[in-house]
Amino acid sequence: MRVKRASRDVPPPAGPARLQGPEADARPLFFSGGTALRETSRALARRTRHSVHLLTTFDSGGSSAALRRAFAMPAVGDIRNRLLALADAGAVPAPALEFFSARLPADGDPAELRQELMALGQSAHPVWRAMPEDYARAFRLHLGYFLRRMPPTFDPRLASLGNLLLAGGYLRHKRDLTPPIALFSQLLRVRGTVLPTVEESLHLAAELTDGSLVVGQHRFKALPAPVARLLLTVHEPDRGAENGEPAPASATPCRPRLSPVAAEHVRGADLICYPVGSFYSSVLANLLPSGVGLAVARRACPKVFIPNSGHDAELAGLGVAGQAAALLRTLREDAPWARTEELLDFVLVDSRHGRYEGGLGPGTHEELAALGVRVMDRDMVTEAEPGRHDPEAVAATLLEICGCGA
Repeated sequence: MRVKRASRDVPPPAGPARLQGPEADARPLFFSGGTALRETSRALARRTRHSVHLLTTFDSGGSSAALRRAFAMPAVGDIRNRLLALADAGAVPAPALEFFSARLPADGDPAELRQELMALGQSAHPVWRAMPEDYARAFRLHLGYFLRRMPPTFDPRLASLGNLLLAGGYLRHKRDLTPPIALFSQLLRVRGTVLPTVEESLHLAAELTDGSLVVGQHRFKALPAPVARLLLTVHEPDRGAENGEPAPASATPCRPRLSPVAAEHVRGADLICYPVGSFYSSVLANLLPSGVGLAVARRACPKVFIPNSGHDAELAGLGVAGQAAALLRTLREDAPWARTEELLDFVLVDSRHGRYEGGLGPGTHEELAALGVRVMDRDMVTEAEPGRHDPEAVAATLLEICGCGA
């Protein structure tokens, strides 16, 4: 079968793991989404087996959109990506990792690709010969659940095989993501915990300062005006707008509850991090569910925000202090009584190499101090690429804040 190898998703061959000493038991927790934390996740997996990653499931673009239209399900692409980032490539057979990360081609006739997918579900297909039988059996089982429910109009172009396996598990377990995530975490020898913040099938929307409304996370890449209010909604993205039809005038907001399993992990965290990533669609979106602010405020541990270095199209001029204020406002939606230090202690920056929206001048420091937030300055951004954080440096700094030393 023709597949596109997603080499960036496959973890590199494992070097000597540093799973020893106090680092190995540290429990940093991340409210994150997208791929910005992928390399740092890999660095953490070499140091601790207990990092926790709470991910958004609101993506509405690319191959995720086809799955969501077919099954009205949460997006699973970020979950698949983080499972792969934390996988132990030294213990998992390479054919299994390659299969889980592979994509179908972008070109070709959708009907022919659906037929190829059906053939892939058969035990006689050549792809299974190189894979140990326990992996092959589990993968075929979950692919089979997807294939039996695959609509005749499903567009498989660029579909991730890992996403299809997770979708099959979701359907097998009566629309519950927890069992398939647990199974594939075990099969991929994941060093850490990956969970959705909520399991409901919702979409991200934003009311902008010009009065317009944007529905669908995929539209956040080119916002025509700054965000005035972020919300979750059951409304489907209005794809007709792409053909010149009017954009939706309103979207009914909803506030799903933080998953009980995710809340339990917040209660056990040694550090809570709001990390790099698209500010609204990857970071702030994760803080919208009811119960997030309450869970964070009640956990006595360091809380750290790592703003993006380089360009983030979503920010539209919002500086570091403005981002910290937006984090605090969102968290206080269900913990209005919380003191700043219960929600956010530090903003972690690199003043030497970082390039932050609005800069890091005295005014930014004064605004952060007025919020009650301290600045922690560390060398973490690569000098040659101001938009890229050094994953090893970030991992080491966060574990240091956890109390594990350098």
